[in-house]
Amino acid sequence: MSLNKANINKLQLSKDDMRTYGYQVIDALVNHFDSQHITKPVAYASREEMDTLFNIEVPEKETPFQEVFDFVVEKVIPNSNIVSHPKSYAFVPGPSNYVSVMADTLATGFNIFSGGWAASPAAAELEIVTMNWLLKLFKFPTKKGGGIFTSGGSMANLTALVTARRQHCGDDFSKAIIYMSDQAHSSNIKAIRVLGFKKEQVRIIPTDIEFKMAINKLKNAIAKDRLEGLQPFCIIASAGTTNTGTVDPLNEISKICKTENLWFHIDGAYGGAAILSKKGKELLKGIEKADSLTIDPHKWLFQPYEMGCLLVRNHKWLSKTFSEKPEYLRDIEGNTSEINFYDHGIQLTRRFRALKFYMSMKTFGLNAFKNAVTYAIDLTDNVETHLRKSSNWEVISPATLAVINFRYNPIGYSFSEKNLDLLNQKISQKIVASREALLVTTVLQNQIVLRMCLINPRTSFNDVKDTLELCESFAKTLVR
Repeated sequence: MSLNKANINKLQLSKDDMRTYGYQVIDALVNHFDSQHITKPVAYASREEMDTLFNIEVPEKETPFQEVFDFVVEKVIPNSNIVSHPKSYAFVPGPSNYVSVMADTLATGFNIFSGGWAASPAAAELEIVTMNWLLKLFKFPTKKGGGIFTSGGSMANLTALVTARRQHCGDDFSKAIIYMSDQAHSSNIKAIRVLGFKKEQVRIIPTDIEFKMAINKLKNAIAKDRLEGLQPFCIIASAGTTNTGTVDPLNEISKICKTENLWFHIDGAYGGAAILSKKGKELLKGIEKADSLTIDPHKWLFQPYEMGCLLVRNHKWLSKTFSEKPEYLRDIEGNTSEINFYDHGIQLTRRFRALKFYMSMKTFGLNAFKNAVTYAIDLTDNVETHLRKSSNWEVISPATLAVINFRYNPIGYSFSEKNLDLLNQKISQKIVASREALLVTTVLQNQIVLRMCLINPRTSFNDVKDTLELCESFAKTLVR
């Protein structure tokens, strides 16, 4: 359909065209959710191929919207990985859910500004309400506690460390020292770099055989720094590492923080939501003792990108760190109970992220989320049992919070470590090239291993079994 000339300069479509366009978008999404399991999850294209498809000069004149829509559906979407696919095992999948997608559509369509109370009291209130749900879930103080939704875990970790630095160091952080394990997420290092800390101010604590932060080595590092006249101020613990799903000894670290007067930040971006399951809650004991906690609803709480979250024990820490009072905001400050979330974080302009969490939680209920998280943990346990019964596979890191690491190492063959590494790397490459599954490697104990993250509630044991059989078939061709 051609655009009406009278509407072009107003950047709008007619009512009928908007409805037609909208129905097509919804139909495309419904078809995606309904049929993604029978499509291939991997997009495989070179930069040259993508340039050939998309690299054009900015169009000076209009194009019929139907033509633009068809091009996107036929060329853009198929050239993107389906991270919600049942056989998308790499990194941390993004299972998402349709209700939240529609909520995001509403929030974007109405273009709701979620920075301050005056712009949208409802948006601010729903962020307060949903934040309180999360505070209670993690047993943070609900009267004093607070938090903010962010674009993701990276921004949540950055926000936490800015707050920690302000509370513990003030303006002088030249001698401040931060501690984290060698399994901590890279976003923490990036945040530290952004904040202006030097490399010499970061202590990377080795992990033990279970990939947990080594407590004795942590204590030794803190003691050494104090003796050298430095200022230990923050420990970053992991509640579910990306590599192995491992949880650091949170209770022991919290005791160290209390004794040494250190800020206790827990990066639970991946594993924090496991608290919804019985096994996860047991592994996450001590998470409630953090000063600040990062979680990522767009991971294991099944929200679309982007949605991270930072929780803190005292909401005043955020406002004291980020509040500014420019003249152009003087008329919308409101009273102290009417929270302006631009005073609690880095962003002034903020999208209405709380709506998707609110609508999906109201629609499905907390029990559905609990069941989905429990299912993933149980599924990964079953996959571990299956691998251990096979003569072809070796488990390198056992099932922990829905992550498992393993490698092809069949009984009866004698491979050097170098050749085993090469073999498993090639298995991954062949799987990805086949586009049948997204399964990639990581490095543990200097070994290249295959890693599965199974948080998708729509991933079945048969999906995993089929993938492992495909791996075995590729492996057999490689070892002949």
